[in-house]
Amino acid sequence: MSTRAGFIALIGEPNAGKSTLLNRMVGAKVSIVTHKVQTTRARIRGVAMEGDSQLVFVDTPGLFQPRRRLDRAMVAAAWGGAADADVIVLLIEAHRGVTEGVERILENLAEVGEGRRVALAINKIDRVQSDVLLGLTKDLNDRFAFAETFMISAEKGYGTEDLRKWLAQEVPEGPWLYPEDQIADLPLRMIAAEMTREKLTLRLHQELPYQLTVETEKWEERKDGSARIDQIVYVVRDGHKGIVLGKRGETIKAVGQAARAELEEFLDRKIHLFLQIKVRPNWLEESERYSEMGLEFKDGN
Repeated sequence: MSTRAGFIALIGEPNAGKSTLLNRMVGAKVSIVTHKVQTTRARIRGVAMEGDSQLVFVDTPGLFQPRRRLDRAMVAAAWGGAADADVIVLLIEAHRGVTEGVERILENLAEVGEGRRVALAINKIDRVQSDVLLGLTKDLNDRFAFAETFMISAEKGYGTEDLRKWLAQEVPEGPWLYPEDQIADLPLRMIAAEMTREKLTLRLHQELPYQLTVETEKWEERKDGSARIDQIVYVVRDGHKGIVLGKRGETIKAVGQAARAELEEFLDRKIHLFLQIKVRPNWLEESERYSEMGLEFKDGN
């Protein structure tokens, strides 16, 4: 029996559905999904098995026009993930079509995608008529020589099985890269922090999404099989602390309850979650924060 294994980069604009597709492929929630753009910061790898093939998904940050240091690090990570992959899947939202951002991605793909199999996955197909889909497929394939085109709904699962089977044939022959039961190579501490950050992002809407980060400070295994997790929510100013706390601490309490419930489901055991809020004015400029998120810290603004 010959085995196959390879890295697959999911690329696309923010909110194109990359995290949803990754979670669908892997069958577990390893990448945070919100209605916010740009919530994936690090290159999260989810591992899926398809027959004798092991598919290692690199969920890259959405590709957009970078403005700040964090933005630039995220875009560099996205293209780095694509350049390192065996197969690239470009995800396009059916109802948005070829935007300026998609045009920029296609230009870069001409360089990064050289010598690699690149598939096109048109997502959210339930939002448009079939004639629009056909026109979009032709337009995109005229612009770039995609190896294959898939019509999918990452949220509902339509077409994702065909994509996974195709990817299983495309990854190179070789030994598996991870133990069969390992779904993500991110340390559990970071997955736990990402889950809490997702809940904060959902709860706070437009107020603070990029101005905070969450770190898992302590992880203590208990004799009864449960775990105590202590996390710190870092914000950049004093005023933000009050927003995260909420009236009579209601916001942070609700966030903690939601994060704990999801962690318990994910880890299949009792979790004691404790959250603290601290002001750290320059966390967006600290190189170690970038390392923890799997991003490269570049000098300059």
